[in-house]
Amino acid sequence: MDDILLKDLNAEQKKAVVFDKGPLMILAGAGSGKTKALTYRVAYLIKERKINPDRILLATFTNKAAGEMKERVKQLIGKDNNLGFAGTFHSFCAMLLRREGKYIDIDPDFTIYDESDSLETIKQAMINLKINDKTYKPRAIKTIISQAKNEMIGALEYTQVARGYWQEAASKVYLEYQRLLKSYKALDFDDLLVEAVKLLIKESKVKEIYSQKFFYVLVDEYQDTNRAQYRLTKILASKWRNLCVVGDAAQSIYSWRGADYRNLMNLKNDFPDIKIINLEQNYRSTQNILKAANQIIAKNSLHPILKLWTKSELGSKIKAYEAKDEKDEIKFIIGKIKNSKNLGENAVLYRTNAQSRVAEEEFIKAGIAYVLIGGIRFYSRKEIKDCLAYLRYLINPHDKVSYQRLEKIGKRRLDNFLNWAEKYKKNKTKMTSLEILKNILKVTKYSEKYDEKNEQDLMRLENIKELKSVAREFPDLKLFLEKVALVEKTDWLAKQNKNNKEGQAVTLMTLHASKGLEFKRVFMIGMEEGLFPHSRSMLDKHELEEERRLCYVGMTRAKKELWFSYARRRLYFGRWNNNAVSRFLGDIETELLKR
Repeated sequence: MDDILLKDLNAEQKKAVVFDKGPLMILAGAGSGKTKALTYRVAYLIKERKINPDRILLATFTNKAAGEMKERVKQLIGKDNNLGFAGTFHSFCAMLLRREGKYIDIDPDFTIYDESDSLETIKQAMINLKINDKTYKPRAIKTIISQAKNEMIGALEYTQVARGYWQEAASKVYLEYQRLLKSYKALDFDDLLVEAVKLLIKESKVKEIYSQKFFYVLVDEYQDTNRAQYRLTKILASKWRNLCVVGDAAQSIYSWRGADYRNLMNLKNDFPDIKIINLEQNYRSTQNILKAANQIIAKNSLHPILKLWTKSELGSKIKAYEAKDEKDEIKFIIGKIKNSKNLGENAVLYRTNAQSRVAEEEFIKAGIAYVLIGGIRFYSRKEIKDCLAYLRYLINPHDKVSYQRLEKIGKRRLDNFLNWAEKYKKNKTKMTSLEILKNILKVTKYSEKYDEKNEQDLMRLENIKELKSVAREFPDLKLFLEKVALVEKTDWLAKQNKNNKEGQAVTLMTLHASKGLEFKRVFMIGMEEGLFPHSRSMLDKHELEEERRLCYVGMTRAKKELWFSYARRRLYFGRWNNNAVSRFLGDIETELLKR
């Protein structure tokens, strides 16, 4: 029976699957079959060790991953497996609090507030406290509160540690926000984790029931856990100590969401007898791709690094293309992929969301189907539609749709814009599209809606800057708006295109969104200093190491071919830039790289 289940595994995977009792850490490199090791381990425990599935907890980060794992286990054991729990951390905590939350005064019928619900509640808290939302951006306050919760710092405790006027303002909002949530019988996403941990710490009988119930606790992507998730898994595994975590510090790329790769190292302190098994055999990429990826990640010093290897062929060299500009860069890629038998085998990866704009336009022009993963098409993004509404209404004051949009953006902004528009029309001075856009952004203070400290807001600000690049290319405002409308129309037609079937379109996505995916051919664009590594990361060792991990993640998505591209000059954020080639290309030995 063992042999049937184990015959598809390599020696290290086998060790991980048959490991008996006690704490286990599986350090699994990119493409090393970590999901296989985890699902086979669950199947082995049920089929061979005769563990009741109800005594197994499997925690993941997405419902999709949980569903796929459950399905795999079902196929392996030949029947439905009613695991005690298989799902996300948040869904486990929601279930726990609905059942046992009464012990810490949580109503079982609580509402879970999503991001927008939370933001509205924070705005209400600021109104109650008479805190100016122009000086203190609600999104930035929300980020500070979320970070505090991820670190398990409560509202009262935060008032003691807050330093400086920003944190002190946030601490007042935090207290009022929690008061409002309580009166609304609501919890936000962070509360689900924090309150669940609080419940297990405070109520020993609840801790006893759940730590007793789950004989085996298995956690996927452990490098992405925050402090609350770390404590949760530690508590749940405290009785039997059969904790199995899978992770890879080199693929930790979500620190801005509270993820802390150091949790992998912390486990060694809390479980000194933990068994560590390294999965380093890669089943995805060629030897050359892996060798280059290893050379880049080896420059990091703050975390352990796995040395990936493969039995597959040496493969072609990694290629680097020096483009004349950002359009030439995409046209070159189109030339390489347009004759692909299967367009879906190609992916274009970029560091920032705003970079999709040129790629989208060139793909539409060339008539090549593409899908944008984990993002909205450039001209459909809210902030872009807002800016275009100002410009459209300036040209055509009868445009009711644009006017209604401007009303929603804010009455004061609209009044300031209308006053400026009147002066602009009286003054016959000719202005370019870029000058008009800059003036509108200045008088409406539109960009002040967003806060650079917030990752999502920063993306929006970068998109607005990228719209300036389009405005610069089309100095005549009417031509500029016509160009945008035609791209949108063609974009819509592309979506209706019958050939744009799943698997028959090139994938465009950010490097962050690419984690966990694989493609035959990968193009990493914008390999320039300031773009990748991002300018914000260059002065901080921790952030620079995360950029390097992001590069490593991108490279290890490629199965057969990996291309880098950079431009001699690039129209980016409305300005021409001449940046040096990314340091990451300098990390790769010359014999692996064909320029």
